[in-house]
Amino acid sequence: MTNFFTTSIGRKILMSVTGLFLIMFLLVHLTVNSMILFDGTGDLFNRAAHFMATTPLIKVVEPLLAIGLLAHFLIASLITFQNQRNRNVTYGAFGRYEARNASQGSTWASRNMYILGTVIIVFLVIHLINFFWKMKFTGDPLLSEVIINGEHMENAYALVTGLFINWKWSVALYVVGAIALGLHLYHGVWSAFQTLGWSNKKWRKILNVIGVLFSTLLALGYAIIPLYVMIRSMI
Repeated sequence: MTNFFTTSIGRKILMSVTGLFLIMFLLVHLTVNSMILFDGTGDLFNRAAHFMATTPLIKVVEPLLAIGLLAHFLIASLITFQNQRNRNVTYGAFGRYEARNASQGSTWASRNMYILGTVIIVFLVIHLINFFWKMKFTGDPLLSEVIINGEHMENAYALVTGLFINWKWSVALYVVGAIALGLHLYHGVWSAFQTLGWSNKKWRKILNVIGVLFSTLLALGYAIIPLYVMIRSMI
């Protein structure tokens, strides 16, 4: 088993599995965040955020997410390093090495997956500082307690919307992060299925369409929320 994960295909399979696991989290996270769009009072979002913060299962999943993200990034770094070292050369017909066009037959997103992933990591660190760190450790005046249906909880809605209302640059940052995420997923979704052996000539086009729709949905979802909050505050 150890030898399997030291091989190229083993690393790619592990990266695909961790990627799909992280995608599931992105869907859940977007579902919770979308509550902001449907309730201007903030009660719906606060109840969803409180549920996520107090559910025992989520407390178990949180460290698994951290491990999965770290593994995904480290394996991607290793694969990228190996590809950079080995690409651009191929044995020529006359016994010498010749340059190879790495961009032939590939998309911009597929050639820049590591760069897009790095942008997402930077954005994620900023996101954690803005929200997760304050909710879990330092607190914030905007998190003052509210009572909804007789239940006491933090006002996560005020913290999230306050950032997008008071700091307009943060909206641009989150939109850029959403675009990077969409481009990363555009290639990553069908690539993961292909690595796991769930793709063939028949399913390749279907999985490609699924990848486009899924990545577009998540990118738009994550971009619309800060834009909606900012625009609504200006009306």
